[in-house]
Amino acid sequence: MIERLLPVVVAYLFGSIPFGLILSRWTGGVDLRTVGSGNIGATNALRSGGKLLGISTLLLDVAKGVGGALSASWLLGRVDSPSLWLEALAVLGPVAGHCFPLWLGFKGGKGVATAVGVLMVIAPWVLLVSGLVFLVLVLPTRYVSLGSVGAAVGAALSAFGLNGVDGVSLGIVWIAAMILLRHRENITRLLLGQEQRLGQKRQ
Repeated sequence: MIERLLPVVVAYLFGSIPFGLILSRWTGGVDLRTVGSGNIGATNALRSGGKLLGISTLLLDVAKGVGGALSASWLLGRVDSPSLWLEALAVLGPVAGHCFPLWLGFKGGKGVATAVGVLMVIAPWVLLVSGLVFLVLVLPTRYVSLGSVGAAVGAALSAFGLNGVDGVSLGIVWIAAMILLRHRENITRLLLGQEQRLGQKRQ
């Protein structure tokens, strides 16, 4: 049982490393949870700490998605006949770790950058589709949240079309659902016309 759950646990632990918070404290003693949107991800790091902090956080959050997916994939290969549900949980693991990190009282980021890292490993064609959706939505509107929500939906819809019904597709759908859940306040602000655009100073 422990061997079967190990891919999920390792993937989760990779994702739960709060790089944005670590970097923000290391570079200036700022706690991202107390500034801007209060989020530990790359968008708030960019707005609250500048381009270097934002880009560094983005790259490291993507990297932990890659690391989590690779480690989970290797460990799954050592499991005898892994079930569809176990594969899906392993796919979800890094994003769940980022969104609900053990070390921060399960209060983390929104999972988009980490999801990019996971898709780079397990479903690059799905990543391409969702990336195009993101750009189509963000470039004309400058709403990162809109692009993130659209990309999540695009990933979920394209996963089954490109991969069929398997653990990877199910895991991607769960990732998309988690990203939508984490963006529920952004969705409300978008509907009310109150969402902040990229590059716009917080009122």
